Amino acid sequence: MGLTKESFDALLAWLDSDPETAARKYEVIRSRLIKIFVCRGCQEPEDLTDVTIDRVARKLEEIRATFAGERIRYFYGVANKVHLEYLRRKPPPIPPPSSTNTEEIEREYDCLERCMQRLTAGNRELVLQYYQEDKQAKIDNRKRLADQLGIAVNALRIRACRIRASLLECVQKCVHEMAV
Repeated sequence: MGLTKESFDALLAWLDSDPETAARKYEVIRSRLIKIFVCRGCQEPEDLTDVTIDRVARKLEEIRATFAGERIRYFYGVANKVHLEYLRRKPPPIPPPSSTNTEEIEREYDCLERCMQRLTAGNRELVLQYYQEDKQAKIDNRKRLADQLGIAVNALRIRACRIRASLLECVQKCVHEMAV
């Protein structure tokens, strides 16, 4: 639908009475929402961020008088709903072609081992623990891991996502270099 100038101005005024401070807060919120959607594997993080901001702006008249607390938390709540809707309408991912070439598989595993060794000990241990278990045991394990690290489960999820992304990049680069 898109924001009108009036609704955008109202949103900025809700974020802060000082226009410059409000603009800075808006940019921080926008960049954090994009990061959240990227870490959750969304194909169009900027679009989902725009949908989230549009929805908050449309709800502003209803919540302005009664909302108390940090404004960014409201955006996060709306973003969670937008993400759930995205997951319901998103087609299932196409699995990568399974290679039957044992040399290629060995090359990928060798690269993964090399890239794992390049991680710091803490990041290596975190990623190994994060991807253990299944179903409820996985959820419990991640809660326990977050508690050990003294961070929220969502912060743990973001940290693991970043480590995994760097591993993927490293493995792809390594496989490419070995193939050349």
